[in-house]
Amino acid sequence: MTQSEFLAPSSVPVGVDPTRASIARVYDAALGGKNNYEIDREVLQQVATKAPEVADLAWSNRNFLTRAVRFLAQQAKIKQFLDCGSGLPTAENTHQIAQRVDPDTQVVYVDNDPVVIAHGRAILEENPNTHFVSADIFQPADVLDNEVVRRHLDFAQPLALLQVGTLHHYVADNGADLMRDYVAALPSGSFVVIAHFFDPETDELSDLARKMEDLFIHSPMGSGKFRTERQLLEFVNGLEIMPPGPGKEPKLELCDYWWPDGPKLTPLNQVERCIAGIVARKP
Repeated sequence: MTQSEFLAPSSVPVGVDPTRASIARVYDAALGGKNNYEIDREVLQQVATKAPEVADLAWSNRNFLTRAVRFLAQQAKIKQFLDCGSGLPTAENTHQIAQRVDPDTQVVYVDNDPVVIAHGRAILEENPNTHFVSADIFQPADVLDNEVVRRHLDFAQPLALLQVGTLHHYVADNGADLMRDYVAALPSGSFVVIAHFFDPETDELSDLARKMEDLFIHSPMGSGKFRTERQLLEFVNGLEIMPPGPGKEPKLELCDYWWPDGPKLTPLNQVERCIAGIVARKP
């Protein structure tokens, strides 16, 4: 069997249950990808009953990732990236963005979805500075102590930890302790990048956020928590928050407004106002 046949939507890789929704495949469906199943598309359709623009959450998340990684590679001169919950490859991936600035940049992806693992192995074959780890990102010790992570990332030098579109799928508690474990392991000068479903705490938008949260959590995917600004800032407690644009004060910002590539000519829809991003530096 060829690699393309192994990854084809008509086939089911070993370990994949096509009757259970996958976080990575739901995102893939939202981005218009082909590596998803009917159950994944059903999740989007359910949420779309209350928020027709639900796929815009995924695009806001992805475009924020692109700009944040480019900023870290170009401006902060970061040459090591630990991408947690990397998901399925799309047009612009962390290693492509960062290695366009410096081909020697080391990128380690972490995920535990079987379809993502299959794609991760394909990436390993074509790029010697890109590596893949199968681990649960909600168990920081499993990631930080992983042999591949330790072999390819130098924890004596600054690195970037990416939690982009991941932490809203952690619903066991508020997630602050989980992130504290990650941050404690990072050397000074490192950066943390987070994109997260957001409850703006305004009457209309908060109502929409809670409706989407209820539909995500009670869908076959089973997760998708919308946290408030106070809750999201707890993830980067003690870190120096970067300004989200020229002349702006350091703060949490809507993903689409974090250092945009140009002026927004069209207003954000309500869904796009329910996902926020933050980039912070460890002193």
